[in-house]
Amino acid sequence: MRREDLNKELEENIKKEEKKEKNRKISKKIFKVIVIILLLITLFFLYMHFIGTKGLKVKEYKVTSTRLPESFNGLKIVHFSDIYYLSNIKENELKNVVNKINELKPDIIVFTGDIIDTSKDIKDKDIETITKYLKKLDAKIGKYAVKGDMDYNNYYETITTNSNFQVINNSYELIYYKGNDPILLTGTGSCLKTDCDINQSFSFNKIDNIFTISLVHEPDTTNKIISNKPDLILSGHSLNGQIRLPFIGGIVKVENAKKYKNSKYNIGNTTLFISGGLGTNKYEFRLFNHPSINFYRLVKETN
Repeated sequence: MRREDLNKELEENIKKEEKKEKNRKISKKIFKVIVIILLLITLFFLYMHFIGTKGLKVKEYKVTSTRLPESFNGLKIVHFSDIYYLSNIKENELKNVVNKINELKPDIIVFTGDIIDTSKDIKDKDIETITKYLKKLDAKIGKYAVKGDMDYNNYYETITTNSNFQVINNSYELIYYKGNDPILLTGTGSCLKTDCDINQSFSFNKIDNIFTISLVHEPDTTNKIISNKPDLILSGHSLNGQIRLPFIGGIVKVENAKKYKNSKYNIGNTTLFISGGLGTNKYEFRLFNHPSINFYRLVKETN
């Protein structure tokens, strides 16, 4: 073989080796990138499950109204919702919730539905545990509740009855406090379960211009009751979107919480507050949306 041919063959072999080495380096980089991406995704889901679902926030709101009776000035209401017990909420978490609510020394406590995650294996001891802690909730005036779409079972009746909650599904209650002028508390059942009798909920009409608080489970029920002009609507169900992103808000939409899912809306003279909830629905993930309870302080506004 001529020297020229030998040199040419050698050069080609060198180029092939260089190309192979270059391809190996590219493959290593791609592999590293894939590993990093998979690691970040894993860490992201671990964060949403182990950190995003923990902690407890208290969201405080001042509610002012000229319609509020003077005797209710300063009234404290704690609103919690969507426990989904046996999801991320177990005994220790529920105990912490109850302690935090009692620390706020509420005059009224309201619960807007979904006590237990019915997709789990529910045992008698679970019902006993929930009842034990909810019974410890202390409110000067009373504890009131409506049903969520997961509450149409015997568990709900047993728990609410034995923990001294008054269920006002499709009903109402006059609330008196330090005077003779009451406020009206209405309750509407789950529209997802076709149990929302709006006419019955608002059948009280003996006092004109009465300050009214309405409890509903699904926030889109607002469309059905807004014509009755309640001052406050307190709701749950949406978990405020469960996974929230900056500048976007909640991204998980559920039925009957598609129009309203965030924390607060002003609709004419009515204010709608939606609890971010405590547990998780379907998937045990939360992002930028830790479990929370709402704390309202009612203030009489002068004309």
